[in-house]
Amino acid sequence: MIVFSASDKGGTGRSVTSANIAFRRALAGDDVCYLDFDFGSPTVAAIFDVPSALGGIGQGGLHSYLQGQVHEPVRLDVWAHTEHQALRRRPAGSGSLEFLPGDRSGGEFAVDNDSVIRCIDLFLRLHSEFDVVLVDLSAGRSYAVDLALEVTARPEFHGIGARWLIHHRWTHQHVVAASGFAFGPRGILSAGAARGHDVEQLRGNIRFVRAAVPDPETPPWSLAPPSQSAWMRACDEGLLRLAADRGVGYSAMLGSVPLEPLLQWREQLITDEDVLSSWVAGPETLKAFQDLAGKLTDDDAWGIP
Repeated sequence: MIVFSASDKGGTGRSVTSANIAFRRALAGDDVCYLDFDFGSPTVAAIFDVPSALGGIGQGGLHSYLQGQVHEPVRLDVWAHTEHQALRRRPAGSGSLEFLPGDRSGGEFAVDNDSVIRCIDLFLRLHSEFDVVLVDLSAGRSYAVDLALEVTARPEFHGIGARWLIHHRWTHQHVVAASGFAFGPRGILSAGAARGHDVEQLRGNIRFVRAAVPDPETPPWSLAPPSQSAWMRACDEGLLRLAADRGVGYSAMLGSVPLEPLLQWREQLITDEDVLSSWVAGPETLKAFQDLAGKLTDDDAWGIP
């Protein structure tokens, strides 16, 4: 399974959510590969706590590979290279967890046919090697998104499962942006159709993930003064209506991640120890990542018979 992780804006929790999903799948025993296609800002190494690749690597990353400067991109074993103390020893029963970093200061670049061919070859090889391949794309209608749409439209990709997660925060602006990014005049569906995708099939392979979602019914929000609490509930109800009207409501949503203080201060993997031992993260956040990881390949969650 190849999963593309996208967002219309930065700051949506796309990378930290995707990294935690990848981590959870690996803990469950799957072999997982994570590709940092955020060409303008390849920073997933910070989430995996791999200092040697912070901000990308000096040479040999995905930029270099896609532009034909190297024959193979660098692959890093997260279990072997992380400085995260809880991950230094690969947990028993876990699968492999590798990530392919971008080049430091690589930036966005125009996509040509040679880049598409190299990308197809890379995706097909990784698809045959790993249970889950998660591709973290640059925010917005970027060259990375265009490349993903172009590659998955090619005949070589027919018959290979590809799914899209679109991440957004739980605000009016982000809901509107996420809807436009998927369904707008220059969104994923229209761009996919221009490249030969079946629109309804592509639509069925898109789900939305809400991040930093406060629950007005639980502390500390439920302890707010009555007038503020009523205002928050009204806002939440308004957002639910807006999401439904814009096509990103419950039927199109794969899951949501609650507002988590730890992730507001430091984007990182949430381990069991963070919840059960040090208590620095909430159990609801851990459960949200576990649920998302499980739904990633659950056909029922995607409405597939």
